Amino acid sequence: MVTGGGSGIGRACAVALAAAGALVHVVDLDEESARTVAVDIGGEAHPADLSDAAAIGELPTDLDILVNNAGLQHVAAIEDFPAERFELIQKVMVTAPFLLLKRTLPHMYAQGWGRVVNISSAHGLRASPFKSAYVTAKHAIEGLSKVAALEGAEHGVTSNCVNPAYVRTPLVERQIAAQSAAHGIGPEQVVGEVLLRRSAAKRLIEPEEVAAAVLWLCGPHTGFVTGASIPLDGGWTAS
Repeated sequence: MVTGGGSGIGRACAVALAAAGALVHVVDLDEESARTVAVDIGGEAHPADLSDAAAIGELPTDLDILVNNAGLQHVAAIEDFPAERFELIQKVMVTAPFLLLKRTLPHMYAQGWGRVVNISSAHGLRASPFKSAYVTAKHAIEGLSKVAALEGAEHGVTSNCVNPAYVRTPLVERQIAAQSAAHGIGPEQVVGEVLLRRSAAKRLIEPEEVAAAVLWLCGPHTGFVTGASIPLDGGWTAS
C-alpha cells in the first residue's frame, strides 16, 4: 500500500513497486488520481481521507509492504499558523501512519516478514522557519518509525525512513510559485537561492530517485536495515 499514491513521490513508488511484481493498493484523497495510477500499474485504487479514522478503517490490512507517504504543507509563522491546519497535518502525517501500522502489523508479524517505509524528509532531521506543522510531523514519523523497527525486529519486519530534500512534486512546485511571488524573483532563483540554499547539490530530486530507495528497502537483502533514516538530500544534513 502506498498512501498519497496518486501523484509525486507516491505515484513513483507505486510504479516502481508494481514493476517489481507487487500488487499495489493506491491510496489518495483525489479519487481520479488514485484510479488513474491504479489502472496504469494494474493495482487497486482506494480513495480515502487519511484525516478520517473511519476511512482508514476501510483500507486493506493484509499487506506485505506499507509506504507512508501522504502529506501536505502550510507555510506561516507560528503566531499566524492556523491551529486547525496544524492539527490536520498531524492527523494525515502522524496519526494516519500510526493507525495504518496498528492495522497492518499483525498480518506482517503472522507471516514473519514485512516492510514499512516512511517518506520523511530532510525536515525530519533539520528544521526550517515557518514550517512548524510539517517539521513537527516529520520529526514525529521519525520516532514512530524507530519504535516500529524495535518492535518489529523479532517478527522479520523492518521500518525505515527515507529523507529527501526538495523533490520535483506538485507540492514543491506550488511552494516555488508562492516563494517566487513573495520574494519577487523568478522560479529558477527560488530553487537555487531559497530552496537549495543549504544543499551542496543544486537541483531538485526526481520522484523516481526516491522511489528507487524505497524499492531497495523493500528488497530481500535489506533485512538488517531497520530503524534507519536515509538522507537523499544533496548534502544538506552533512553541512
